[in-house]
Amino acid sequence: MGDTGTTASYYVDEAGDFTLFNRRGVPIVGRHGVSKCVMVGVAHVEDPVAAHDALEGLRHNLLQDPYFRKVPSMQPGARKTAACFHAKDDLPEVRREVFHLLQQLNVKVQVAIRRKDILAEHAKTRMRLGGKKLTANELYDDMVKRLFKNLLHKNDTNIITFAQRGKTDRQQALSSAIQRAKSNFERKWGCEIDKEIALRSLKPSEAVGLQIVDYYLWALQRLYERYEDRFFLLLAPRFRLIMDLDDTTKKPYGEWYCDTNPLEMHKIRPVTG
Repeated sequence: MGDTGTTASYYVDEAGDFTLFNRRGVPIVGRHGVSKCVMVGVAHVEDPVAAHDALEGLRHNLLQDPYFRKVPSMQPGARKTAACFHAKDDLPEVRREVFHLLQQLNVKVQVAIRRKDILAEHAKTRMRLGGKKLTANELYDDMVKRLFKNLLHKNDTNIITFAQRGKTDRQQALSSAIQRAKSNFERKWGCEIDKEIALRSLKPSEAVGLQIVDYYLWALQRLYERYEDRFFLLLAPRFRLIMDLDDTTKKPYGEWYCDTNPLEMHKIRPVTG
């Protein structure tokens, strides 16, 4: 995801939610409106300035189009498409335009996937054995660590932008997750990563890269949870690695999809819930 001597710009977001139980401790996976998977993705945007100009130019043109003049999501007060692109909120006509543009941008994406039915069983077992409660932050940070394990050594400077999660400042926790990813790489390869790493948390409206990774995650989630691949296929060449960490049918560490094992609908173990 970049050549040595360069500055790499990474953008991190999530799809689905990490909630496994209701307030009474009853599993909610499988209920209407509850995601079956949770995903964390990182997009390496080769030229953030060009990507910003392209997406903001598209958004400006769409907002000026009389066809969208009275659409609620296109009104400034709605804080949706008028503020930034968000696949879940954007009209199908808008999504079509965004997907077309994304195919023209130099972006590389990696995603970690956890299946919530399996996570719920793991959480219950851990509690039964006297362990700590499995938290959303713990899961998120672990997925971030896995995603960056083999990325941080490739550039002199790594600028990592996280989508803001709630109101709590988690800069230290995210920094620790990145540090663990760095340490794991060093331990595996017996070398030291002496690279600059800068972290920041922003709203999607403040960083176009977060809007980009949102669209990639939305397309992948549609594939996994609705078995709808038409959006994923538009972006498939840009996915460099997809780690289905809970599909341990063949390997204990999960199923990894990449150039030598491209993700196709028939390969996905059905997601339950």
